[in-house]
Amino acid sequence: MRRLEETGDTFFPLRSLSQKLPQEILEALSSQARGRTVNAPALETYRRKRDFSKTTEPAPALPRSSSQGSRRRFVIQKHNASHLHYDFRLEMHGVLKSWAVPKGPPVKEDERRLAMATEDHPIEYLDFEGIIPKGQYGGGTVMVWDIGTYDLAEGNYYRGYLRFFLNGAKLKGEWTLTRLPSDERQKWQLLKTNGNTRTISRKRDDQSVLSNRTMKQIEKDADAQWNSNR
Repeated sequence: MRRLEETGDTFFPLRSLSQKLPQEILEALSSQARGRTVNAPALETYRRKRDFSKTTEPAPALPRSSSQGSRRRFVIQKHNASHLHYDFRLEMHGVLKSWAVPKGPPVKEDERRLAMATEDHPIEYLDFEGIIPKGQYGGGTVMVWDIGTYDLAEGNYYRGYLRFFLNGAKLKGEWTLTRLPSDERQKWQLLKTNGNTRTISRKRDDQSVLSNRTMKQIEKDADAQWNSNR
């Protein structure tokens, strides 16, 4: 307070500083305001793999940050496509960084699982539960198996190492994700660290944390199709 009295508000000149956003940012904001999708570079691979005139998955929009403040969200979606697997997604850099985990997340200390990095997904995918039409990329049934928030303890995605704490409906505790030394940069390892977490029963493994439905019920329900306008 003494320094403020002596020097005044050093940020005062910024109040009248004239700033101009780049034209591409203005166009993107305008498109979003009109409800249209935009060219989000981080989601280009996601866009390229899908025909949004046929699939009901959410189309890419401007990457946006969490409304949770400093907390970031995660989701694990059980996905019965050509092969049953679990899609593990962390909210990061305005998108969902994603990995396919064939055998599901480990729950015992030092248990390891292969995690194959996939394309970034839009934030809107966090609560996607329903049917991807046959013939479309990833066609099959999708369940929200677990969802919650996470805290990043250390690491950097681009350096290939993340240590984090999950606080979900099913999973709570510490895990690490490490990119494996391979020519294929998609190969990562998901490792349970610092103790066990609660074992998931067979019944709970086949139960959505959003709707309590099983995979068969989600597939059967006619209203299970994703509606990007809801």
